[in-house]
Amino acid sequence: MCIWTILIQDREVQLCDGTRLLRQDRYHALLQNGFSKSQLSERNVLPIPDSFRIIALGEPLKSNSAQFNWLTPQLLGMFLYQELRPLQQNEEQELIFQLCGELHPNMKKLMMLAQVLRNSKNPLLYGLAETLSTRRLVKIGRRLRAYPSSNLNDIYDILQHTFLIKFMPSLSRTVLEEAMMKTGIEKYRNTRRCNNEDRRLISVVNNKLRIGETEMELLEISLDQQSKVPSTLFYDMPHHVMMLERLLQDFLIGEHLLLVGNQGVGKNKLVDRLLELMRRPREYLQLHRDTTVHSLTVQSTLIDGKVVFQDSALVKAAKFGYVLVIDEADKAPVNVSCILRTLIERGEMVLSDGRIIVPFGACAKDPNSIETHADFRVIVLANRPGYPFLGNNFFAAVGDVFSCHAIENPTPESEIYLLQRYGPSLPIKTLTKIVNAFGELRSMADEGLLNYPYSTREVISIVKHLERYPEEDMSEVARNVFDFDRYHPETLEQITEVLAKHGLSINVYERNEMQNFRKKQQIKLSIERHSGLDVSGPKVGKLDPKNEPHVGGNTWAGGSGGRDTAGLGGKGGPFRLDKGHTVHQLSDEEKANIPQEIKRAAREMNRKAYEEKLKEIKMSAHDYSLYAQFSKANRKQVQQLRSILEAMQTKDNERQWQKYQSHGDVDDTRLIEGIAGEKNIYRRRIDADPWSNNIHEKPNRLKLVVDVSGSMYRFNGYDGRLDRQLEAVVMVMEAFEGYEKKIVFDIVGHSGEGWEIPFVNVGNCPKNEKERFEIIRMMHAHSQFCWAGDSTVKAAREACSTLGAEVDYDNGIVVLLSDANLARYAISSKDLAEALSGSQPKVKGYVIFIGSFAEEAKKIRNEMPVGQSYVCLDLTKLPQILQQIFASSIL
Repeated sequence: MCIWTILIQDREVQLCDGTRLLRQDRYHALLQNGFSKSQLSERNVLPIPDSFRIIALGEPLKSNSAQFNWLTPQLLGMFLYQELRPLQQNEEQELIFQLCGELHPNMKKLMMLAQVLRNSKNPLLYGLAETLSTRRLVKIGRRLRAYPSSNLNDIYDILQHTFLIKFMPSLSRTVLEEAMMKTGIEKYRNTRRCNNEDRRLISVVNNKLRIGETEMELLEISLDQQSKVPSTLFYDMPHHVMMLERLLQDFLIGEHLLLVGNQGVGKNKLVDRLLELMRRPREYLQLHRDTTVHSLTVQSTLIDGKVVFQDSALVKAAKFGYVLVIDEADKAPVNVSCILRTLIERGEMVLSDGRIIVPFGACAKDPNSIETHADFRVIVLANRPGYPFLGNNFFAAVGDVFSCHAIENPTPESEIYLLQRYGPSLPIKTLTKIVNAFGELRSMADEGLLNYPYSTREVISIVKHLERYPEEDMSEVARNVFDFDRYHPETLEQITEVLAKHGLSINVYERNEMQNFRKKQQIKLSIERHSGLDVSGPKVGKLDPKNEPHVGGNTWAGGSGGRDTAGLGGKGGPFRLDKGHTVHQLSDEEKANIPQEIKRAAREMNRKAYEEKLKEIKMSAHDYSLYAQFSKANRKQVQQLRSILEAMQTKDNERQWQKYQSHGDVDDTRLIEGIAGEKNIYRRRIDADPWSNNIHEKPNRLKLVVDVSGSMYRFNGYDGRLDRQLEAVVMVMEAFEGYEKKIVFDIVGHSGEGWEIPFVNVGNCPKNEKERFEIIRMMHAHSQFCWAGDSTVKAAREACSTLGAEVDYDNGIVVLLSDANLARYAISSKDLAEALSGSQPKVKGYVIFIGSFAEEAKKIRNEMPVGQSYVCLDLTKLPQILQQIFASSIL
């Protein structure tokens, strides 16, 4: 930044080779002092013309981004700024018409969707607007103009590849699909089924390639070029042939291609087969975490004792018109991947040796210029962004300059077709079982129940083994695929259940039977009744040793629909007490018609009992068996979250190369020094220096706001809402323990007595089962003894406001749990939505309704912004919903 300051403000700079550039007045002053232009030139002193200007381009810093803030106060004073707003729909429509001709009918829907995303106040939708940029719309317009009647141009299908919808977090995917439906874009109901009777064919007739309905003239190539054309074993299964036609269409209209998918879905196979059919020579690059800009453009080798710098595969492909295939693009550092952007977008690239690649047709008289060949094309392969691959998000960085294609696992029909070629002697029944089992495993991965998305590669390995060794036991064959999962018993149990369900094997490994600590509670319905009797004074009541149900009256503790004693559904008692019986509920009017002195006495007894309960909790010994009821129920989700966090933390702590070492790996950039006798030409990986100038990411911030109101305890016997909430709290505490560098969290509660009742404070997270058990018992006790009332909206507003004011975190998330008991207190869904949205752009707010009266929860969700609210009446899915929110917003 200092060199830019001197150049812009003083119009003077000294380059690293000693050259000094001066502004005109100082240069003329030297001439007037007796120096000639030749003398100054010999001293490497050159003038900066008065016409010299700098035009800089940059993206504004997102308010919720953790990226480095490049727009510093120092930089603000150097430029005059002009903001370029997004194009309006009519402007965008005119531009696309000029570039693509008559608009396809689907283009108007796409432009409407683009405007919806750009103008949305929902942070999830607004964050997707960049994916459907004007550049992307132009690419889609060109495709629709070239193939207006192709059955591959379903509008939803186009968007599926544009946004990589298949690989989006479920929350973002749901929000996007809701926005698509509002603009008239519906998901196709009948999924295309590619079967053997009606499938696309590949043929080459009269030197013309035909894939499905798309044709291409084949050109003659030299013997040297033929040696670079890939040849691969490929079976023309319907799903892949359909993808080949789609790739061919984009290739013919001049697009560079980006294929994104899980490992083992056939990305390399598809590209090699396409180039083989088109007879196009290929140059291949495989990137990795140590790839540099230098190694991307120049290849240094040692020949006869001399260091020779040769053109890399990238330069050769650009010079001779080959297809450059870049594999594992997500493994390279982002700064290396972004070098490709200018090459793809403008056909320009500066090489590390000083040469420059210029676009096709540009004047390249300079011997250091390399004109891009007209046939040069780039095909990039990358794994899907996010877990479990955790590479750099190549799609987000440079994806908009490519024609993107999401490569998924084949359809079941296509996969069976493929497996029959690898295992012709295996019964179709066996192949069908394998395909169905792996299909269910992939669905579980999509739902967040499994971390690894098992691909066609694993299926093929099983079938090839069975074809070669048909007598082999299926459990031994499956070991080759699932052996790594034995270190995660919860995952292994899920896989074993799926395999057993499809009749493959129940003995992959010895199944770990897990004891079910949760009691299956029988659904108990409330029965309305009218007492008609007056209250006399609050008391605990007698404890019935037989625990028989008591309805009405004022004698027994734990009764229902009575008066004076602790119980449920009655009036005038000091606190709630659930003994597991059917609840007889008095009306609100009758419960409110109690003398003030009785209310005060009940309140005093309530506070005294509450204090005694808290003292009991903090003095009681650790009861592991009881805590296990809340812990083991979600052990799978805890393990999945911790696996993701562990991988992310390991990636952040990745060691770095230290150069100029006396031993280690040879540094290929210091070969000349080695020949000259230098000893320190090696490099080694060491831990990163914590005091270096690297930009450190701030941790994410989570505030969990739980519902500890009286209705949670009151209706726990009806649907188990309080128990499920406590399980979710335990899941959060156990999953995030030890990962404070990635996620900092606290837990507060809301009830009729307050909106920010502290349970877990920032920096004081529970470290063991005893501390976690005390926290959930305190939540349970508060719900039992708290006074009636609701502070849901106040809790949401204060939580978002508090997180927004914190400066140590860039990305905040509030998750509010509530039992949707809002109508009783005249609270509108609009107020709740505004409280969660607020004015804090770096905070995302969500509410999960874990209980409902009639259809109140669903009504509230429908009235709130898409993606902001969930209804979880099946409370077994609560931990799964929390996991999805964390994966979408934090992980």
